[in-house]
Amino acid sequence: MRTGRPKQPLMLTAEQRQRLESLAHRSRSQPLLARRARVVLACAEGLDNKTAAKKLRCSMGMVGKWRSRFLNAGLEGLYDEPRPGSPRKINDEQIEKIIIQTLESTPRGQTHWSTRELAKATGLSRSTISRIWRAFGLQPHRVETFKLSPDPLLIDKVRDIVGLYMNPPDRALVVCVDEKSQIQALDRTQPMLPMRPGQVERRTHDYKRNGTTSLFAALELKTNRVIGQLHRRLRSQEFRKFLDTIEANVPADIDVHIVMDNYGTHKTAMIRNWFAKRHRFHAHFTPTYGSWINLVERWFAEITNKRIRRGIFRSVKELETAIREYIEVHNEDPKPFVWTRTADEILSSIARFAQRTSPARHS
Repeated sequence: MRTGRPKQPLMLTAEQRQRLESLAHRSRSQPLLARRARVVLACAEGLDNKTAAKKLRCSMGMVGKWRSRFLNAGLEGLYDEPRPGSPRKINDEQIEKIIIQTLESTPRGQTHWSTRELAKATGLSRSTISRIWRAFGLQPHRVETFKLSPDPLLIDKVRDIVGLYMNPPDRALVVCVDEKSQIQALDRTQPMLPMRPGQVERRTHDYKRNGTTSLFAALELKTNRVIGQLHRRLRSQEFRKFLDTIEANVPADIDVHIVMDNYGTHKTAMIRNWFAKRHRFHAHFTPTYGSWINLVERWFAEITNKRIRRGIFRSVKELETAIREYIEVHNEDPKPFVWTRTADEILSSIARFAQRTSPARHS
């Protein structure tokens, strides 16, 4: 009977492990090569093919192939073998020049290279430039945003909140609280054309603004049930009313841990006094620019995609009715979000990113 246990143990030298770790986590590694490195690292942990495949979400055949290739050829075995066909017409020096030009220069009067512009500057074809960019994962036309938290208590706050998510205290309720402010009641300038076979739904690009409202939401960690409240203004008074609503909707004999951000209305004297008089309520603040750690933000994405963004509202009242209806339907059959990343994994990821963007690195 066959088993997933390897016939030959996979042993790594310190140099091989360091090289594999670099290939597996370096942002500029080719995705396929990084995946192969992760396969070998998983096998080096003593995992059999079946367990490694399940961990990495790939086939057992793939694990077996790259385990065998590494055993036979070492690190070189992870790279693609030369394929038959006509020899390439550009050499390594030309490819290196293209990569350096893409990374370290820009065309005159522009912010980034295009295949057309770079082909014109180098005398190569657009398809050649495109193949080189694909091979090295270069996408000058794309840009992503980021924001590292400057919070001096970042580590403590991440460990505190992730600890609540992954190991909530006994006989206590964890509630994620935030506001979705200035939700616009938008109506299109012309009637919508509904979806039909062969044609997606169509609507005008412009719209009419019919006012705004703000949604206060509290998401219960264990059940994913949402307590919601709508207000036209976003002040401490409204947040105080919402806290009263939370208090009225949770059992009176258990502690309540509230995760919220550092918005000014959450830290006024009125709110501090509210918490001081209720010792069973405990406030946990997310790091500055760290709203991604608040689970209610994930629920805000759900309501935005499923009800608000494509909705047509001729008044604020229609918008508020739609939001209340969505919350009611959601609470009939809530599906809890599951937090999977540990605090150590998050902090390690932030550390790697911070190292890449360090001013000293670019000086």
